[in-house]
Amino acid sequence: MARSRKAALPARVGTDTLRRLDRHAKRLGKPRSNLVERYVEEGLRMDEHPGVVFVDGPAGRRPALASRRGLDIWEVITTLHANDGNTADAAEVLSLPESEVRVALAYYADHRSEIDDWIRANEELFEQAEAAQRRQQDAARRR
Repeated sequence: MARSRKAALPARVGTDTLRRLDRHAKRLGKPRSNLVERYVEEGLRMDEHPGVVFVDGPAGRRPALASRRGLDIWEVITTLHANDGNTADAAEVLSLPESEVRVALAYYADHRSEIDDWIRANEELFEQAEAAQRRQQDAARRR
């Protein structure tokens, strides 16, 4: 998510909500204020883009299709790019309704640099994995 200047946000929340927030912050090892900012930002994005949720994973927290937990927005956009921007073709490749591809595209249109960063990061990881596999195959052949 984009970083910007910080401003105070005085807010009243229920004591149970605050307790849960504090427990969760402690479990994650993060300040409460970081989680509040994350939840507000993600909540706004989900309101602006129905059908998008945020999921945790080894690479970090990222936007994904709500109907297809595990299918990240960057994956849909990569497939869309590979199909010359044709939403129907991308939907067919991904076995998704075309409307789901459009949900991802709408999010991408508003958060292009974020998704482009995810695409680049995953391309780099793929290249590293391929290089590691080649090294291992080479090592296996030499005696």
